[in-house]
Amino acid sequence: MKNFALRSHLNDVRGMQSNVANRLEPGKRMTSSMTPTIVFRHGEPYLVVGTPGGSTIINTVLQVILNVIDHDMNIAEAVQAPRIHQNWYPDELEVEPGLSIDTLRLLGSLGHEIEFSDTIGSAQCIRIADGVFEGAADPRRPDARAAGVRNVGTLPGYRW
Repeated sequence: MKNFALRSHLNDVRGMQSNVANRLEPGKRMTSSMTPTIVFRHGEPYLVVGTPGGSTIINTVLQVILNVIDHDMNIAEAVQAPRIHQNWYPDELEVEPGLSIDTLRLLGSLGHEIEFSDTIGSAQCIRIADGVFEGAADPRRPDARAAGVRNVGTLPGYRW
């Protein structure tokens, strides 16, 4: 229920503003942006990505997808890579440990106020390639686990 607003135009603990559309009452929406995503390649499912994290959900999902597609990482590398997040308010750039000092200096020189964060999101992902499901559970979440299936053709009733 923390993703609903008890009072309009007040900031939550993360600094996110709310309004009447987010009140805790029937027909209203949470301030959270749930974004479970399926990416298709050649008409077939290729990536399945989701995460908890309130305002960080969209950025986490996007960064995992970009890591796989644009940076050619395997699914585990893509999930484990350091993340960044920026809200409109408060105007600060959250960064996880692992970004190079050169990157941090460059971001600072562009005027970003950098705020360090231990974790941004907790992605749970599947990559499907050549009939193989590769799962990745984010190590940011304690006890997260992923299980894979080597040959989906052997699953009874398997069909996309």
